[in-house]
Amino acid sequence: MSHVLIIEDESAIADTLIYAFNEMSIQATHMLLGGDALIELHKNHYDFVLLDVGLPDISGFDVCKKIRETSQIPILFLTARNHEIDRIVGLEIGADDYVTKPFSPREVVARVKAILRRIENYSSQANPAKNIFQFVVDELANRIQYQGQFLDLTRYEFLLLKTLISQPHRVFSRRLLMDIVWASAENTLERTVDAHIKTLRAKLRGIHAETEVIVTHRGMGYSLNA
Repeated sequence: MSHVLIIEDESAIADTLIYAFNEMSIQATHMLLGGDALIELHKNHYDFVLLDVGLPDISGFDVCKKIRETSQIPILFLTARNHEIDRIVGLEIGADDYVTKPFSPREVVARVKAILRRIENYSSQANPAKNIFQFVVDELANRIQYQGQFLDLTRYEFLLLKTLISQPHRVFSRRLLMDIVWASAENTLERTVDAHIKTLRAKLRGIHAETEVIVTHRGMGYSLNA
């Protein structure tokens, strides 16, 4: 049984989510504060995090950053904000998806199940590590080596880079990348691709600053210069 940690300061919202998850045979635990939730995540195993942006003790964005320092557990933001910049920031720092309040608890459960199912499918279909030029893709462990060093990647960064590596020099349009990488994330913007490309480039340059691996094709998309 999957176990979801709900980090939300409004108990009424948390209670409706817990009920919806229990109906689908998914265990859910509720924490009111971000600081307490970080301690809980270190102590116990969870499969998914629902994270409110507006927590009383610490920003949900800061909680997400802290989680990403040690874990690639999938994270879905619960937010009252509907500004594009907030959604982009959330995705840039490692969130897998977001929903804007007010939302349907059933929709949230459906999104969580879709993300967990996709992760399970990638694991079950994974192949042994493959060498692609200066990259080594280890699909069993969901990680990628670049010039002998493992990259610290979020889930979507891993899927995006793996897609580019799969066909070096092919130009992938933003829409195609959205369809492949963010297939189950509804209402996700094409600018999300640009945001993740930006963070990927920074991480690749951190290993080898002189090489520009990801190429931008204006008006067309992106390719891997392998």
